[in-house]
Formats: sequence, C-alpha cells, structure tokens
Amino acid sequence: MLAAYGPQHWWPGDSPFEVMVGAILTQNTAWPNVEKAIANLKRAGLLSPGGLAAAPPDQVAGLIRPSGYFNIKAGRLRCFCVFLLEKGGEEALRREETAVLRKALLEVHGVGPETADDMLLYAFQRPVFVIDAYTRRIFYRLGLARGSESYEALRQGFESALGPDVDLFNEYHALIVRHAKEACGKKPDCGACCLADICAANTPST
Repeated sequence: MLAAYGPQHWWPGDSPFEVMVGAILTQNTAWPNVEKAIANLKRAGLLSPGGLAAAPPDQVAGLIRPSGYFNIKAGRLRCFCVFLLEKGGEEALRREETAVLRKALLEVHGVGPETADDMLLYAFQRPVFVIDAYTRRIFYRLGLARGSESYEALRQGFESALGPDVDLFNEYHALIVRHAKEACGKKPDCGACCLADICAANTPST
C-alpha cells in the first residue's frame, strides 16, 4: 500500500487539540465534512477547550452542522472539553501512562474505543493501533480476520504483530483508510487493488 499510495502524512490538524476535536466530529461522517465544521469553529473563535466548554450548545451545534449528528456531537464535544479542563489540560494528560489515559478517555461520554485510539495515536503519539470499519473490511477480504472479532481482539492482534511503533501505526492506519477509499469499498474494485495478488476475496472487475 505504501508503494501504491505513498506516505499519507496523517492526521490532518494544526494542533493536538484539533486532532482530538476531529476524532469526535469524524464519527459517522466523511472527513471533508469535518474540515468544514472545524473551519467554522475556528472562524467563531471557539476551537479551544474553554471556548467549547463555555459556548451555548445550540451555537456549537450550528457551527458543526456539516459534520452531521450536530446536536449529539455538540454535547460530546462539551463533555470532552470539560473532562480535558478538569484533568488539567492536554499537558497533564500527556504525562499519564497510555493504559491510564486510554481508560480515562473511554470514560468520557461519547468517546468509544475507536475515537479514544484516534486521540491516543494521533494527538498523544502513543503506540495504539486504531481499528475501524475499513480495517475490518480489508482484513476480512484478505482472509486475515474472521470479521467477528471484538475491537480489542483486533487491536491487540495488530499491536502484537507489529510491535510498539507510533510512526508505523500512523502510516499503516492511514494507508488502510486510503486503500478502502481507492479500491476496497463496500463494492470492491479488484482491478484497481494493489493487494489483489494476496487477497482471498479477489474477484476481478467485469
């Protein structure tokens, strides 16, 4: 995948906090929609923990409308920012061990395993592999996963196989997302697939 697509330079964001906001906003939506929502927050001067925690929920919801589920996500952003402030900010969290930090993130309303691991890998540079729907789809088709594994089982499997390497995890996950969009969509384009030779589900396009 690296040979086919080149380095991906993920995660898009001007700061670790912006990455964390993006991890929440990208739930159930495409990244271009998240970029629009973040741009709106920046223009309104609200892209900060204090700004989002104090802003009226309906104002935040209106600004992040492009990301979809905007009322729900406005509430999740507020909960996360309150958590961040109560914990002493990003630098205080950065001093926590990975397991402790992951547990704390998962206790925040609206932060599930994938969102927490996005934050850990891309904002805090921790060697935690992110499992998403693209990963499940590709590795099931390759014959390397059953498709019924739990999130934690898949995550631990990747981490055990690859070893703790933040840069590798970053690039690998980004390439999986790119490949899912380029070739391995819900309806695969096997003729355009750089993994076709090793794919158990390879069915050439007609």
